[in-house]
Amino acid sequence: MTRLRAGLAALMLSSSAALAQQTDITVALQLEPPNLDPTANAAGAIDSVLYTNVFEGLTKFAEDGSVLPGLARSWEISEDGTTYTFHLAPGVTFHDGTAMDAEDVKFTLDRARADDSQNAQKALFTGITDVTVTDPQTVTVTLGAPDGTLLFNLAWGDAVIVAPESIEGIAQTPIGTGPFRFDRWVQGDRIELSQYDGYWGTRPALTKATFRFIADPTAAFAAMMAQDIDAFAGFPAPENLPQFEADPRFQVLKGSTEGETILAMNNKQPPFDDVKVREAVAHAVDRQAVIDGAMFGLGTPIGTHFAPHNPDYVDLTGLSAHDPEKARRLLADAGMPDGFTTTLKLPPPSYARRGGEIIAAQLRAVGIDAQITNLEWAQWLEEVFKGKDFGMTIVSHTEPFDIGIYARPDYYFQYDNPAFQELMTTLTATTDPETRSGLVAEAQEMIAADFVNVYLFQLAFPTIADARLTGLWTNMPTQATDLTQVRWTQ
Repeated sequence: MTRLRAGLAALMLSSSAALAQQTDITVALQLEPPNLDPTANAAGAIDSVLYTNVFEGLTKFAEDGSVLPGLARSWEISEDGTTYTFHLAPGVTFHDGTAMDAEDVKFTLDRARADDSQNAQKALFTGITDVTVTDPQTVTVTLGAPDGTLLFNLAWGDAVIVAPESIEGIAQTPIGTGPFRFDRWVQGDRIELSQYDGYWGTRPALTKATFRFIADPTAAFAAMMAQDIDAFAGFPAPENLPQFEADPRFQVLKGSTEGETILAMNNKQPPFDDVKVREAVAHAVDRQAVIDGAMFGLGTPIGTHFAPHNPDYVDLTGLSAHDPEKARRLLADAGMPDGFTTTLKLPPPSYARRGGEIIAAQLRAVGIDAQITNLEWAQWLEEVFKGKDFGMTIVSHTEPFDIGIYARPDYYFQYDNPAFQELMTTLTATTDPETRSGLVAEAQEMIAADFVNVYLFQLAFPTIADARLTGLWTNMPTQATDLTQVRWTQ
């Protein structure tokens, strides 16, 4: 009997250890990246896979939105606020084994701010006048004027450090400094990562990670229920959340994002170059009906391009309240009593496809015929974001504190207001918190009063995961699926 008990005990311990030793994970996302270079493409789907996992910047975002040291372990700022001296972590290597040093930082920042830069957030780097290498572990960044947001800007996925030796093939074979290295991309299906043995920092508990791409909400539900995947970050079918909440196999994380979801209008294309028309569109839309119908109640109404959880948020939803009669009057005042026809080009996410159908019906009620075209993500980036070939579109802007995009006349919705541009210049040069708060409020009010876009809701971020997983982000201060703290528990 003693021998039998000992054998059973050993078997139980062995089984328990086998379960505890699981170190791989399969995470599903709705959107597949169009390529894998976060420094030359606007798609947030790239950061969803690679941010902090494969690529790292001088600084990084924590889940609460705070900025932490990244590859720069410390820094000094000159008294006049125009010189930042960064001290890099020692012993950092890229996944190809080459050393990461100050020359790579200089290459990255010079490339991002160059005249021919393809960086989608080039404006983040325009204040930099010089990047100087002092020694392999020290780099100095000089600004033309003080910029209180530099450390914040350097935490964006667009500012991750890359090497000149590997930049040519980075879009297909990303080589970074993060705890996971890129293994394989089976386009249309998955991206595979594995733990990088030479990582300079704390090793993650996971040794392998697979990102699967499941665009269809019904397929997402089926895959999760069958436990073919371990987690779905940004689950696209909010109507199914109660079923997962009632199932002990799963945990449901309901987080917030920096994603201002907007009905964007092409401000240079008639008739949207007329503020009366833009205001008419705004009053034709019932944002709460969109939240209820497309998101099953998940989402916070917004009236400007700013996150409601930010202390500086101003509630301006009343300025664009649902009022179809007012919308019709405004259209008549603009010389269009019978309305007009335009395009509504929609990317793949559920909020856009489902929300687009609801909004098109609301617009029809006031005489606006919004003809829907569904685009794949790469098509949307090429046709709408780059080509500016659209009347209206729906998209969620997941970048943190990105109201500055309204100071860029060449941005896809093409808002050109010198007063707003001057306001953003003043904000960038201002470091006093109280003064900055006042300027941020003024900026929110200006774009709301100009009805640049229709501000719908702040995107919620539901994640469904195996109940045994810990360390997944609940909130999304930037578009990322950070796996560095994720582990399996019993």
